[in-house]
Amino acid sequence: MMEQPGFEQRSIQTRLGAMSFTTNSGSFWSNEAQRDKALPSLVFLHGFGGGSSAYEWSKVYPAFADEYRILAPDLIGWGRSAHPILEYRTENYLDTISEFLEQTCQREPATVIASSLTAAFTIRVAIARPELFKALILVAPAGLKDFNKDVSNSLFTQLIRTPGLDRLLYQAAVANEVAIRLFLEQQQFANPKRIYSEMVDAYLESAQQVNAEYSALAFVRGDLSFDLSEYIEALNIPTVIVWGQNAKFTKPDIGQKLAQLNPKAIKYFQVLENVGLTPQLEMPEVLIALTRRYLRLLHS
Repeated sequence: MMEQPGFEQRSIQTRLGAMSFTTNSGSFWSNEAQRDKALPSLVFLHGFGGGSSAYEWSKVYPAFADEYRILAPDLIGWGRSAHPILEYRTENYLDTISEFLEQTCQREPATVIASSLTAAFTIRVAIARPELFKALILVAPAGLKDFNKDVSNSLFTQLIRTPGLDRLLYQAAVANEVAIRLFLEQQQFANPKRIYSEMVDAYLESAQQVNAEYSALAFVRGDLSFDLSEYIEALNIPTVIVWGQNAKFTKPDIGQKLAQLNPKAIKYFQVLENVGLTPQLEMPEVLIALTRRYLRLLHS
């Protein structure tokens, strides 16, 4: 997977295996006067889909590397992290997100930036463990069964729930270059012209890791989905929600309804025009500018 100048790979051990993460190399970003200064932590958590990984945030987090300690993990079952063979459930990710923050952000609470279903997981972790969090910036947080509407109930989902057929479908419809490009075009992006070969290669490499199908199939089957509207009112961490106007399945009106359930914690809700589910890849320069603005507002 692509290595960026000024960043390095590290890992922690969780109950489900090794969790790899990208972080900035201090000697690259800091001068002599800054070298001993402890930077606040900024954590980037990727969403789920065919071949997802921390690459999803790789066009955004370098912009903050001289001000923050960057932590961008591959979640368990994705990217470079361990791919245990198990029936993945929501609790696996609630636990490993907590473990990651406990082990990497011991000095002070972290500001966490997360997307889609993982952003919904992050809300639940922040409710259960508020001491781990300083603020949240969330892109399209959705549990995918919000307000009792299951968006994963499609013909493809029904087929992939068939034992024996699921792995064949994963190879045919997920873990190949054509399928990855179609996934990005149809599910992630508003404008397919913004997709380039590096993105496809990064998703494909993650999707083809040994045992990568277990976590991906759990996501597609809906095994990880839940109704976020049942939890969000208990959130007390200052939060910003950003939503792509052209996000498929989880449209901005779902986000607006979720935000209205807790105006005390959710300080800002912003819809981005002409962008899909992943503005961090489709329009990273816009998301960088918005993130700077909201970090300033939330931290003040």
